[in-house]
Amino acid sequence: MTRGGTARRPLDLVLALVGVLVVAAVLVLVRLTAAGVPRPSEAEELRALLPSALLALVAGVANLTVIVLACAASVERLVHRQFRDVARALTAAALGYLLAIGVNAVTGMLAGPGGLPAVLAGTGADGTLGHPLHGYLASVVAYARAATLGHLPRVRAVIWGGIAVTAASVLLSGYATALALLLTLVLGLTSALVARYAVGLAGPPLATDRLVRELRRFGFEPLGLTALGTDPEGDQRYAVDLADRRLDLTVLRADVSTGAWKRLIGRLLLRDPAAPPMLLSLRRRVEHAALLDYAAEAAGAAAPRLLAVGELGPGTAVLVREHRRTRLLDDIPAEEITDRLLAAVWSELALLHRHRVAHRNLSGRTIGVRMDGRIVFARISSGSIAAGTLAAGLDTAALLTTLALRVGARRAVGTAVRELGTEAVAATLPFLQPAGLPRAVREDLRSARGTLGEIRAEITRVAPDAPAGPAKLERMRPRTVVSFAIAVVVGAVLVSQLADVDLTTIRDASLSWSAVALLMSALCTFAAALALIGFVPMRLPLWRTVLVQLAGSFVRIAAPAGLGSLALNTRYVTQQGASTALAISAVGVSQFVGLVTHVPLLLVCAYLTGTAYPADFSPSVTLIAVAAVLSVLVAAVFALPGLRRMLLRRVRPYFQGVLPQLLDLAQQPRRLALGLGGTLLLTLAFVLCLYCSVRAFGGDARIAAVAVVFLAGNALGSAAPSPGGLGAVEAALLGGLTAVAGVPAGVALPAVLLFRLLTFWLPVLPGWAAFHHLTRRRAI
Repeated sequence: MTRGGTARRPLDLVLALVGVLVVAAVLVLVRLTAAGVPRPSEAEELRALLPSALLALVAGVANLTVIVLACAASVERLVHRQFRDVARALTAAALGYLLAIGVNAVTGMLAGPGGLPAVLAGTGADGTLGHPLHGYLASVVAYARAATLGHLPRVRAVIWGGIAVTAASVLLSGYATALALLLTLVLGLTSALVARYAVGLAGPPLATDRLVRELRRFGFEPLGLTALGTDPEGDQRYAVDLADRRLDLTVLRADVSTGAWKRLIGRLLLRDPAAPPMLLSLRRRVEHAALLDYAAEAAGAAAPRLLAVGELGPGTAVLVREHRRTRLLDDIPAEEITDRLLAAVWSELALLHRHRVAHRNLSGRTIGVRMDGRIVFARISSGSIAAGTLAAGLDTAALLTTLALRVGARRAVGTAVRELGTEAVAATLPFLQPAGLPRAVREDLRSARGTLGEIRAEITRVAPDAPAGPAKLERMRPRTVVSFAIAVVVGAVLVSQLADVDLTTIRDASLSWSAVALLMSALCTFAAALALIGFVPMRLPLWRTVLVQLAGSFVRIAAPAGLGSLALNTRYVTQQGASTALAISAVGVSQFVGLVTHVPLLLVCAYLTGTAYPADFSPSVTLIAVAAVLSVLVAAVFALPGLRRMLLRRVRPYFQGVLPQLLDLAQQPRRLALGLGGTLLLTLAFVLCLYCSVRAFGGDARIAAVAVVFLAGNALGSAAPSPGGLGAVEAALLGGLTAVAGVPAGVALPAVLLFRLLTFWLPVLPGWAAFHHLTRRRAI
């Protein structure tokens, strides 16, 4: 049994209907038998049990814990590509919140002249009436019940514990009554049941009896069925034992999109005919696979023969192939790969190319050797027919690289020349580039980066007149795609924000608030110096360190965000007598501590943006949005190898040798306090500078909201490839001030311009002077 389509249990729907009836019946019964709002003394008695400030603190910690763990659980599911589990949990959470709001609205409309019944209506600390059902609690209860947390028992226990703590805080604050919280729990569980039925449970057992019937339809009598996992396209594979032989089955489903996304990315990044075919529909995939198998058979290749194509139901098909016992090239020891075997591999490829069939996926995992020595190319269904010179050249380049990784460039090229001829091998030289190689070959090349250069050198030695220039295979590089997407988003945000802005407001800035903002920008330089002094395990002169940070303001206008200051600080610490390794690790510690403090500060400030009316202890929408964005980013980093490698290359210079320095720092509390204090002071100075810039133009915003805007904008600036995050930071700050802090666009624009002027552009000139002064003194 393996995972198949979507499971929907009728029992979930029945229980959901029961939950709706229970909530409705309780509300009707309470409305008919009770009346009047609770007396103020009752709410006061509840609030007297524990101070409201303590309840708010406890509930805040519980809410942050629940949200962080819920996001972590969702990230874990996304990394394992269990998208349905995440969709079900999020659907349940949204449904719980919306139903709670709807029930509260209906209850308010049906309330009598005396207001809500006493058993349902609570009162906040400010005397305002509470809503009967708690929207946040209904949402998180629905999420916790609908999410797949059975494999994470501790996470599940902590989430339910956090929910219980928040519920107790709400009850003790007098905002909600016990009956209202009970109805909230029932509504949350009901929402989870509805989501389970609507979205379904991922991966029910495949109906193997239907598969057996389809095999019998073709005249096969299966004795046993074994699941073999999935192939790179995401299709399920099986082995079927018959009385006299074994068959290989591939089950294709319309809702499996792994291969479609890979082909789509290939179409965007590669030129024709290097780009793979799209094959969006199931019928196109089945027909293409069958066509390639038949073409390979007609060419006389030893590829597994296609025996039948069947249908298992709507959106599901099966390919039945004969089983060939083979040893994959990756599993054959290097000493057993003889020149005769290499010659056989090249002969098999030449056979396909003579019949205009291209494999397009040659690697050590798709090349096998039969017991009789015949070469078998598996997974040929990803190839193409009527293949031209370019497709054949890509195949030859992939095979050359695969063989060179096993036996070396000289033997790989030598056998290719003997079987294909010098001219054919020389024509392959322009295609020896990572963009045209299959994914499996590119992965193998990461551990042998010089292999392509060795192959090129060997081909050039054998054929000096071989074309030297690489073929144009890429339509655009991934970096270009990302930069274009960022530019489009930034441009759209700026255009939408600036459409109705009156730029004449810039001249109306308050001089007093502008002066305070200038003072805060100067404090940023001083705080950065304190942080560096605290993290470096040697004595650094204060004012010279301040000058180094000022010089960093000049360096960063020509370097990507963070890298210029990192190199400058490392050079400075080295010139002060530290070894290069010590300087790199000490500066890396400062960067690491900044990152570690950045995310918690962002989450805490996001939580505080919604505490203007904290009676119900619900987290703000800003916190939910920030947590969701962080979760998506983390999931993308873990799920996408290319993005993960790019991030590691970006952050590796920051964190080399950090662990020993952290251990040393932990044993010196004074240094730790100075470094951590400088880091926090740096963040506070930036936040206050932005806040004062907003106030300089008559704007008003909560400091917590401004802190969220700055922290998010600073993170974007660090990720943007432009110097100092130019463009991305401005767009993020402008959009954040209007959307999160509620600052009008006419005030947000000049405030952002003033902030960037004070923190980025104004320090450039004194930074240039400091840079040249330090250079003359050989301090950097």
